[in-house]
Amino acid sequence: MPEMMDTPRPTPVNDPPRRALGRQLLVDLYGCDRGLLDDLAYVRQHLMAAAEHAGATIIDAHFHSFSPCGVTGTVSIQESHLSIHTWPEHLYAAVDIFTCGDAVDPWRAYETLKAAFAADKGSAVEIHRGRPDLQ
Repeated sequence: MPEMMDTPRPTPVNDPPRRALGRQLLVDLYGCDRGLLDDLAYVRQHLMAAAEHAGATIIDAHFHSFSPCGVTGTVSIQESHLSIHTWPEHLYAAVDIFTCGDAVDPWRAYETLKAAFAADKGSAVEIHRGRPDLQ
């Protein structure tokens, strides 16, 4: 018989964010504009704008375009990061928005990106990271 370990149960993702060190949005954007998803300069400009609209402090950014299509990029912020990977051929972008502290609103970044890529549909799941109350 396997040995039972005394480990805490997983924490539900809908706990109040005030008890977490960070908030992370896992974002899917569907039905986006194909041309915008494949434009490295546009993707860079709007991921950085999303960070600014959320109230984040940008530290650095790095982006790369793929052949025949697609862009990936990260924006390092004082409060953590934003990242994106695009599939223009599927009109889709996957985005990760991770923020720490109370000064940055990741949902503002989500709304900014959904509008910037003209997404027909967006979905996001918020995960609360780092729970000192569970130590």
